[in-house]
Formats: sequence, C-alpha cells, structure tokens
Amino acid sequence: MQLPMPESIVAGNLILRRLRYEDAEEIFFTYASKPEGTRYVSWPTHQRLKDTRDFLRYAIHAWNRGLDYSFSIRLADSNRLVGSIGAINEMGKIQFGYFIAPSQWGRGYATAAAKALLAVLKSMPGIISIKTFVDAENAASIRVLQKCGLVEEARIPDYYRFVNQNSRAKECILFKLELPAPVSAD
Repeated sequence: MQLPMPESIVAGNLILRRLRYEDAEEIFFTYASKPEGTRYVSWPTHQRLKDTRDFLRYAIHAWNRGLDYSFSIRLADSNRLVGSIGAINEMGKIQFGYFIAPSQWGRGYATAAAKALLAVLKSMPGIISIKTFVDAENAASIRVLQKCGLVEEARIPDYYRFVNQNSRAKECILFKLELPAPVSAD
C-alpha cells in the first residue's frame, strides 16, 4: 500500500526532506558514524561512507515501493542536517523512528520532527496503527514519545538485541499513538 507521503514536511524551524543520495557524506559525518549516538538504534554504527551509501540505496528504493519513508531533519534557516526520521509502512501499520545528531541533543528537534510526521500520518486514509519501541534505558526518547502523545502499550523484557550494545537482549517499551476510530458509513 503506497502512502501519499509528501517529499518534504515543514515542522516549525525544521524541514523534513526525503533522503537523497547526495546526503551521504553529511549523514555519515553528522551522526551515522557517531557511536555515542547510535547506541539505541537498530542499525550498526557506520564505519565507512559506503555503509551510509548502502543505506541510502535501500531508503530510496523502499520509498519508491511504499515500504519505508525516510527523511532528513534540517534547520529551515541554514539547511543544516540535524538528524533523520522515518516511517516503515506494513500495509497501513506504521512503525516510526528518529535519530538526532549528538551535537544537537536537547534542543527539541526530535519532538518537533516526530509531531510533524505523526500529524501527516494520522491524516492519511488506511493507517491502521502507529507504533514504535524504545530501549527502556533511553529516557530521552521516552520523553519525546510521551510529548508526542504516544502511550505505553507494553514493557517487554529481552525484547530486542541492539547491535551497538553487544547485541544483548534488552527490555523495551512499546508505544502506540491512539488513532481516532474509523468513521462508520451508516
């Protein structure tokens, strides 16, 4: 199921823009190669620029197939890259995630970007659910999700093995966004 996803979304002083091949070096040096920042993500810290280019090939192909919509997060006034955000689409069941460069933490960018993306997703027909999960130790992301209106659905011990934490199974919290009930045709 293809979503009518815009290629850019304005989020206050941020612009979310569909990822492009040209973003590779900026992504690599801004956040993808930073071990302190990749601790809680599902993908391995990028060791070479080739890793980032491989990811971008995947991201562009997945967008074109309607499977994964990945955006850069940029400052509107300077076009400076501060992170990325994306939504995986499994037939209207959405799982989303975001990443902010360590040098940009604590500035509200994750909350603003997530709120903007979630508003777009909530307005689309055919969305069944919007969920995500987070390492129970990732207090900053838990706060972001709560600020965005997500609610804790479950806490599951040994739920996910984060590759950048020696692949040991970690307790995770599953969050969901309450969606309005579908309007009846009666």
